[in-house]
Amino acid sequence: MPAYAILTTVSNQPGMLFGLTKVLADRAANITYVDIIQNHDREAEIYLEFSTDVSLEPVLEELRGVAGVSRVETTPSFSKIYGKRIIIMGGGAQVGQVALGAISEADRHNIRGERISVDTIPLVGEEELASAVRAVVRLPRVRLLVLAGSLMGGDIARAVEEVRQKGLIVISLNQAGSVPDVADLVVTDPVQAGVMGVMAIAETARFDIVRQQKRRY
Repeated sequence: MPAYAILTTVSNQPGMLFGLTKVLADRAANITYVDIIQNHDREAEIYLEFSTDVSLEPVLEELRGVAGVSRVETTPSFSKIYGKRIIIMGGGAQVGQVALGAISEADRHNIRGERISVDTIPLVGEEELASAVRAVVRLPRVRLLVLAGSLMGGDIARAVEEVRQKGLIVISLNQAGSVPDVADLVVTDPVQAGVMGVMAIAETARFDIVRQQKRRY
């Protein structure tokens, strides 16, 4: 089915999401992503991505007729704008070096039509990092996680095992602790870790992460 993305401007009141999704459900549209943007000083915005076999224009007209909706417009989807995402987390210095490699490599692929974005969060502490690792799989379009630090283990390693079971690729820097033992790939040089992370998810690169499973560089 053709995929679409729309941005709606709505009154900040209960029932607006229901009204919009009911229209899409009645048209047998499959909603794949929803984001609500709260604006305290003006109307709220609701962004939706969906696919449907029916013509788009009648759907837009029906959405514009929902009480409380002031504007409906089509927009490029997040996947077309930002593409696949890499998350880098851990100690600030290591995160910065991994990001340097990832951004430099992503630039090469994005110039050729790929869309890869890089997100970072400097973070320390076992509980904080374990929670952040588990939350990564709830973020949209994330394909790969790089853990950059000097010591990670315990509950962080258990969190890595959980997200890998859900299909997330995890690269770890070569560091103390048990995280390197449970990651898909271990890389010593942080800049190279960022480069290899991008290559692992880029369609314009020839790099098979499956063939590198459990290797250390």
